[in-house]
Amino acid sequence: MTKNALSALIPAERIAQSILILRGQRVLLDSEHAVLYGVTTKRFNEQVKRNLARFPADFMFQLGTDEAGALRSQSGEGSRISVDLMPIANDGGA
Repeated sequence: MTKNALSALIPAERIAQSILILRGQRVLLDSEHAVLYGVTTKRFNEQVKRNLARFPADFMFQLGTDEAGALRSQSGEGSRISVDLMPIANDGGA
């Protein structure tokens, strides 16, 4: 690996802290993926939508209103979680 590639690696602990359990699946929210890729959540979701054919059908899902509310309450005051979030399954797919 080159020096630049090593400096771009994200510690496994950072990723592990971002994993949530939703619907019995380990997931990373789209906002967490965006941070990992260094882009905005909006940009990340645009790219996912443009490339849907590259993802298996069970690779992502959208939160329902109740789930978003529960997640918001667990995340603390000031959290900006919307129903439009698309958590991405972290089960080794794609």
